[in-house]
Amino acid sequence: MRVAVAKYTIDAPADFEAFAGKQTAWLEEARSAGASLAVLPEYLSLELAASFDASVRSDLIASLAATQEYHPRWMALFSDLAQRVGLHVMAGSFLLDTGLARYRNRSYLFAPDGTHVWQDKLQLTGFEKATGVIEPGDALKVFDVGETRAATAICYDSEFPLPVRAQCEAGARLLLVPSCTDTEAGATRVRVGCMARALENRCFVAQSVTAGQASWSPALDENTGEAALYAPMDVGLPADGVLARTDGAQRWAVADLDFGALQASRAQAQVAVDRDWPGQWRPEIARARLAPFG
Repeated sequence: MRVAVAKYTIDAPADFEAFAGKQTAWLEEARSAGASLAVLPEYLSLELAASFDASVRSDLIASLAATQEYHPRWMALFSDLAQRVGLHVMAGSFLLDTGLARYRNRSYLFAPDGTHVWQDKLQLTGFEKATGVIEPGDALKVFDVGETRAATAICYDSEFPLPVRAQCEAGARLLLVPSCTDTEAGATRVRVGCMARALENRCFVAQSVTAGQASWSPALDENTGEAALYAPMDVGLPADGVLARTDGAQRWAVADLDFGALQASRAQAQVAVDRDWPGQWRPEIARARLAPFG
């Protein structure tokens, strides 16, 4: 499977049509690179807030409320693009009103036949908690992308091992991580989380990122990090765990994911954290005890 992950530059589309044109151009690039799956970044829907006046786009709560009118067109756009371009498309994430002005950070994955599945973000960052209106999801999912089972961990979710472990125990061998970080520290945390999840679970991880500056938006104002595809650091796979990574103005990182080689690496593993995972549950090491000097 050839996968493309975006280092997506935030712009200020004047209307939904401009946004749709941008998505078309980006996804056609991914298809031209031979990808069968393209991953766009977290908070993609907030780019649409630029189409409203300054009083709305400069206010996060107002932006969340205003962008809801675009949700039906968003669904139709990406369903149509997935079919026309012939890709599985992770459409970043849309902050969706689930009722009473409470929003979930929802990541949709569209198939080439136009159907879709979704995963809500489970863990909220301090920024999201501070809004007072964003709530966490309450379901953990896996889904089939062709012959490959995949799962989604939205940005901060990639830093938590147990839900991703549950997804991999349900058969996921590819973790999709749409992300948005505004500091080098945040970008490093998500990168390290992605690499750790690849190591622990013997899976591939595909991380997309936002890029550039959007001074008009309180959520997308600063963006940093590189899009990348990661693998476990083991025999037959990259020693540094990096299959591909964007650099500078590069818009897509693209790599071929060999799931046969991934499985074969388990049999000849230098270490096998995925196989040895239950060793952490031994009763005698379930709790740490203070050991006195003597």
